Amino acid sequence: MRALRLLLIFLVVLGGLFVGADRLAVNLAEDEAASRIRSSKGLTEEPSVEIHGFPFLTQVLDKELESVDATLNGLTVKVGGRDVDVTEVDVALEKVRLEDNLSSAIASEASGSARIGYRELTEAGGTDRAVLGFAGAERAAENQVKLDVNLAIAEFTLYSTVRVENGDTIALHAENLPDLPVAEEIVRGQIDRKLHITGLPEGLELREVEVREEGVVLQLSGSEVALIG
Repeated sequence: MRALRLLLIFLVVLGGLFVGADRLAVNLAEDEAASRIRSSKGLTEEPSVEIHGFPFLTQVLDKELESVDATLNGLTVKVGGRDVDVTEVDVALEKVRLEDNLSSAIASEASGSARIGYRELTEAGGTDRAVLGFAGAERAAENQVKLDVNLAIAEFTLYSTVRVENGDTIALHAENLPDLPVAEEIVRGQIDRKLHITGLPEGLELREVEVREEGVVLQLSGSEVALIG
């Protein structure tokens, strides 16, 4: 009985050491991944990375992580050809393959979201004649934003519907234009927009857009998504 008791104690201690070593290894891996993501994506802030699944060391030996969550701030993308800061970029990656001697990580599937503020979205449109803003909860539920328009012939406020096209473009289409002494297509040429977005993590596409008080939130998903490498 004493020998069995000693064996059990030894196994418990050994297990504790293994768990401790495994947690230390995952913490070091998260820090290293955050540093590499910041460098490869040109971020102004260190991202947050959380690796899930236990044991971690076994996953490394298998060269595939169960899942990884990452939060990126300070990411700059191009919207309509202009540099735009995107905030609150949250990405959930599944079945992350470790390749090239662990120097790259490719997720079989990924989903996430990213937010663009109204000021940034207005500037991406390339004109101050149509300023975007929050239109209230009721309009937001219909994916509409407020549009304060200042044209040479008139000033007015209307609402524009926001939608995603082709997995890489935000389209804004004004609703219910007022009667003006000029052709509608001329007015729409000043206020409607199709803004092509590039610079998001490779493999992620725009799926839908959600209008909120703090800005427009893009819902993302994709396959073979690379955050590192």
